Amino acid sequence: MSKTPSSSAFAHPPATLNLGGREVRRLGFGAMRLPGKDVWGPPEDAGNARKVVRRAVDLGIQFIDTSWYYGPHISNTIIAEAIHPYPADVVIATKLGGKRTPDKGWAPFNRPEELRQGCEHDLRELRVETLDLVHLRVIPNDIPFLETLDTLIQLQAEGKLRNIGLSNVNTAQVKSALKRTPVVTVQNLFNVSGGSGFLAKSTHAEVEAPEKVLDFCTAKGIAYLPFFPLAVGTYAKSHGALDAVATRHGASQAQVALAWLLARSPVMLPIPGTSSLAHLEENCAASSLRLTPEEVASIAQDART
Repeated sequence: MSKTPSSSAFAHPPATLNLGGREVRRLGFGAMRLPGKDVWGPPEDAGNARKVVRRAVDLGIQFIDTSWYYGPHISNTIIAEAIHPYPADVVIATKLGGKRTPDKGWAPFNRPEELRQGCEHDLRELRVETLDLVHLRVIPNDIPFLETLDTLIQLQAEGKLRNIGLSNVNTAQVKSALKRTPVVTVQNLFNVSGGSGFLAKSTHAEVEAPEKVLDFCTAKGIAYLPFFPLAVGTYAKSHGALDAVATRHGASQAQVALAWLLARSPVMLPIPGTSSLAHLEENCAASSLRLTPEEVASIAQDART
């Protein structure tokens, strides 16, 4: 990582944060793993997938991240089958701007009519009249970023969504969006192993370290959702700090990785995804793990080497 925050940032990480007027606990659930392999088609055991969603809510998770193109059309359906009508304290976030291709790839789907089509998919599949929160997922193509944002603002004015978030953006894009509309969340790559090249293929976005966007969001009070929060495999094999901290606390490396994210910023809202009940329980337990400022700094320092 390119920057180690001051140790005072980790003293008493808050348990909740505010999302457009609704308070949620700072550990959510990502629904990307609910469909089958490669996020494609139905899961082998749909009943188990529904159990995972219900158990997540039972464990106190109040934020679920999904999209119509997970599957496609699979994650939303599983969530609705599992917990609709939704508990009043649960926020379900979706995202628009992408789609799946027949070869299981990912492609832009961000023309105004496409964004509207995706919004209708989410509304219908989740069985709601208004979406709690919609992220504009930026997948570079010839449609200007602010033009796609304007479509979401129009959908918001029509009552189809309450709050707007952004995904896969740099600081300049967040700043330009804020001149047009409030932004409740930003969803970008961030984990213990860094990942500063996640914008490398963008034709209109400056490649920058993930910390730059996070620090801007922290200063503005914008919730930050790190995707791929558990990228610990290769990293943990070659870096000792994560393993040492895990051993000291009697925790798994994945739990320490999540605890590290929670300690990194008060606006951090990790959304680890899984289709396993055991992994779900393990992930949720990470919210009670408290790292010392020295442990947090040692993991950050190790990631830079």
